[in-house]
Amino acid sequence: MAGTVEGEKIDVGFSGKRCIHSRNCVLGDPHVFVPNAPGQWIHPEAASVEKIVAIAESCPSGAISYTRKDGRPQEQPPVVNTVRLRENGPLAVHAEIVLAGETFHRATLCRCGASQNKPFCDGSHTKAGFTATGEPALKDTPALDARNGPLTVTPTTNGPLKLEGNLEIVTGTGHTVDRTQRTFLCRCGHSANKPFCDGSHKRVGFVG
Repeated sequence: MAGTVEGEKIDVGFSGKRCIHSRNCVLGDPHVFVPNAPGQWIHPEAASVEKIVAIAESCPSGAISYTRKDGRPQEQPPVVNTVRLRENGPLAVHAEIVLAGETFHRATLCRCGASQNKPFCDGSHTKAGFTATGEPALKDTPALDARNGPLTVTPTTNGPLKLEGNLEIVTGTGHTVDRTQRTFLCRCGHSANKPFCDGSHKRVGFVG
């Protein structure tokens, strides 16, 4: 399910393909994002523009988006590009993401290898019993000269995610794992050095 619901002051978009059901939206304001509604479940008129903006920008997958009509700025890329490691779950990316010819600011990318919607997470890690810490060992890396800018994400053929651009990889609690401008992150689910690729995709015959 995907589409845009138009409001007087703000339009709200939804992409079912990107949604990981984090429930930030329905918990943020169940009057705007009505849970388990049989029909239309997004109601932009039910809250202020600022509240809807805040809820949309808290959506880790980028499934919720918005277009303001009040002349105020649209969503801006972060001042620090980050990949956050979700415990036993996906990679939550917040950056000026460039992926498959599109540019957006938030995405949750599969790292268990089981998603049917690669490179995006579809929740398959739960059924697959995927385990990967969100708190790996930290590296002692120098600060980057710049921390924002475009981050190009390329799912390599039957291999890892290649990320190019200023990036900080951080734990679920916000500690810095690595600062880099080019890295390869595991998406087959079998690396012994998660979140980084160690070549295990070749051994297990990963396809994606």
